Amino acid sequence: MARLEGKVAVVLGASAAGGTGWTIAETLAAEGAHVVVAARRRGPLETLAQRIDGHAVVCDAGVPEQVAALAQEARDRFGPIDIAVNSAALPIMGLIGETPQASVERALSVNYLGQVSFVREMAAAMRDGGLIALISSSAAMQPILPFFPYACAKAATDCLVRFAALEYGPRGIRVNSILPGPIKTELAAPLFANPAAEAIMAREVPLGRVGLPEDFAEAVLALEQARYVSGVNLPVSGGMHLTRAARMDELPV
Repeated sequence: MARLEGKVAVVLGASAAGGTGWTIAETLAAEGAHVVVAARRRGPLETLAQRIDGHAVVCDAGVPEQVAALAQEARDRFGPIDIAVNSAALPIMGLIGETPQASVERALSVNYLGQVSFVREMAAAMRDGGLIALISSSAAMQPILPFFPYACAKAATDCLVRFAALEYGPRGIRVNSILPGPIKTELAAPLFANPAAEAIMAREVPLGRVGLPEDFAEAVLALEQARYVSGVNLPVSGGMHLTRAARMDELPV
C-alpha cells in the first residue's frame, strides 16, 4: 500500500510546472493522497489537478479570507486535512536603505503573514496528528544581499513554526519548516542559464550540487513519516548551511 493511502493533502503555491510546490503535489499524490492544489493562476492548477486526479482551488496566499476558503473547500471535498504544505513565496529583493516600505510590507504579506493564515486555517481543518510544513529559505539563516525583505519574512516564518509547534502539539499536529538552498526550477532558470553560475553555487554545497524540486518533496515525505519531529527548521541544502551561500556578486552575469 502507498504510504499516504487515503490521506488528504493541501499544497499551496503549486502552479509553476516542475516547481517545488508542483513536485510536492505530484509526490504526495503518487503516494496515495487526495491532493488539493492551490495558487493564484487557475490554468496551470487545472493542468496539475488533472495529472494527479486532484482538485484545484484558486487562492492568493496573501489574502486570509482566500486561505480560509481553501481549507474549508479541501475539508468539504475530501474530509479532514492530514498534510498541509505552503510553498507560496514572493521573492522581493532590496537593501534596507533602498527598499520602499510598501515593498517590505508586500514581502511580509505572502512570506510571513500568509504563513500565519495558513497555519491557523489548516490546523482548524486538520485531523489530530497531522503535519503542517512551511517552505522557508536558507537565506533566513545565511543573510545574502540583496534578499533583505524576503529573508527577514522567512526568518519570521521559522519563528512562527516554533510557536505553532507548541500551540498545536497537544493535538498531535506537527509544524515544521523546510529551508531550501539553491534550487534549480524553471522559475530560477535565468539564474542557472550560465553553467559557470551553477558551478559556483554548487561549490559551496558539500554534496556538490544544487537542489532539485524532488529533494524537497522527499523532505516533506520524511517529515510526514517522522511522527516525533515538530518545531524544527530543517535545512534541505545539501549541507550548504554548514558553509556559506555564494554571493550574488560572485555569479557571472
